[in-house]
Amino acid sequence: MTGNGHNTQEELASYAMQSLPVEESASIRAHLQTCAECRTELAQVCGDLALLGLAVEQQPLPDGARDRFLQRIASPPVAQPEAKPAGVTPIDVKAKRRGAGFWVPWMTAAAMAIAAVSLGVQNKALNDELNDESNLVKNLAGQASKAQQVLEVLTAPSAQRVTLTEGKAPLEPSARATYLPDRGALILLATNLKPLPEGKAYELWVIPANGKAPIPAGVFHPDSMGTATLVLPPLPAGIAAKAFGVTIEKASGADSPTMPIILSGATGS
Repeated sequence: MTGNGHNTQEELASYAMQSLPVEESASIRAHLQTCAECRTELAQVCGDLALLGLAVEQQPLPDGARDRFLQRIASPPVAQPEAKPAGVTPIDVKAKRRGAGFWVPWMTAAAMAIAAVSLGVQNKALNDELNDESNLVKNLAGQASKAQQVLEVLTAPSAQRVTLTEGKAPLEPSARATYLPDRGALILLATNLKPLPEGKAYELWVIPANGKAPIPAGVFHPDSMGTATLVLPPLPAGIAAKAFGVTIEKASGADSPTMPIILSGATGS
């Protein structure tokens, strides 16, 4: 403290930065509760430190703020006159002030702390952006992969192309299946299908060449024009097909076909 019982600017700055021992901080805190002058000085010190933080963020300081800050460091605060007891000769005690060099470590520490927080925020934003871009790339890669599979099934020379018809009637309604047995890849395009009651759906069946039970390949619903597609349903690979058939089943599908088979076609192999 100074000779007039007030805290020095160095003590108030250290107190504001929470760098004093517990006992000394408690003493200054108790003094601030009864001393308006020191509270005013503490507020000015905190304001200067806040301006320093803004400067670290590359925002311009108000005109003259830096000069006022250094001037307050170099010159002691004006003490308020106090009543002197009668017969006592007042002694003028001036607080020793340290130069601006005292503040350099504190300003450097504050600047580094604020810069670290700013870098942390920027780093989190960059990580979030990278994660979003990574997810987008994964989605695009998945879509491109499926599109490539569709193209390979439609253009493969070894693909089996079968037209399914309604008995011996003309080609209306009809469906065309393209199938790669070694990959279990199948694409079905149906046209002019009749509308179905609610809760019903068309289901495609793969009839194996080895004589085993038909394998369900998926359900599908026609649109208002009677057109429907079934693209790459989950099928086991390596199943050679003797024929394909379409039945009407419940909307959730069935484990075995319900007769009659309304559309059918053989592979010709």
